[in-house]
Amino acid sequence: MKILPISLLSLLLAATALVSLSLGKYPLAPGEVAGFLGHRIFGWGTFDAERLQLLENLVMEIRLPRIMAAALIGSALAVSGAAYQALFVNPLVSPGILGVLAGASLGAALGLVFLKTWYGVQAATFLGGFAAVGLAIGIARLCRVNGTVMLVLGGIISGAFFSALVAIVKYVSDPYNQLPAIVYWLMGNMSMADRGMTFKAGIPILVGIACLMLMARHLNVLSMGDEEARALGVNVEAVRLTVIVCATLISTLTVVLAGIIGWVGLIIPHITRMITGPDNETLLPATALAGASYLLLVDDISRLAFTFEIPIGIVTALIGIPFFVLVLKNARKGWL
Repeated sequence: MKILPISLLSLLLAATALVSLSLGKYPLAPGEVAGFLGHRIFGWGTFDAERLQLLENLVMEIRLPRIMAAALIGSALAVSGAAYQALFVNPLVSPGILGVLAGASLGAALGLVFLKTWYGVQAATFLGGFAAVGLAIGIARLCRVNGTVMLVLGGIISGAFFSALVAIVKYVSDPYNQLPAIVYWLMGNMSMADRGMTFKAGIPILVGIACLMLMARHLNVLSMGDEEARALGVNVEAVRLTVIVCATLISTLTVVLAGIIGWVGLIIPHITRMITGPDNETLLPATALAGASYLLLVDDISRLAFTFEIPIGIVTALIGIPFFVLVLKNARKGWL
């Protein structure tokens, strides 16, 4: 593992988080926020009681949960994208390759129409994501062809099927209440992530990211091809299934927290791969840090660029599409 890029990206994430805590409709000085955090955690310094209460409300109650959610989502999407790209040996693969985002979208739509409760919607979203991936794997096994090609084809079929079901749910939903809620959810929005759900989803997200990082060496071997990996003693099917389950888990939980946020899992691995190289033992942690910093920055833009908040999924697409075109010509460098 290369320590220098990891250290620099860690500092970048810390600085981005500090600036994000300072920005808002009521701006704060980054130095004051840093001093408050030092006082809150270590008891350093003194603050006026009234100012301390204001900082407590702004920083701890309002901004910190959203920033934690953005960092978790950015890390999860970026790491799952990098893991899938390594697994399928394809730089154009993203977390939605096996239909997980389409399945989660269907679960959310069904939850908003039939379940009504917030936790019901989140549970349906989670189950929908795993159902879509399960269908993709089932199609691949039904064809009795091993390898990644049938998984990709199964994912395309599953994604198209669940996207069609989402369209049906939107068509039959109430156009005045339910349909706007579905559309708003599918645009992606960080304001939906509260403190309780961030902590509940954050633990399995971190566990999933850690598991993918532990699989980094196996992913390096798999990049040489299935036969070479088997010759080196790697259980290809077990590694592939483990990576898919972990990536599906963390990708689905991002939809539970904030709806559909695209492009992060596609462009961030490209950026970090050009910085660190293709070694997944360095690439995956670097991608996690870069993804967190990136989504924090995009979230700052989405909530502060205008007088109203723009859904973050729209901003990631507007930034990601032209940026991906720019980096595409260099994308093969990290794969050679």
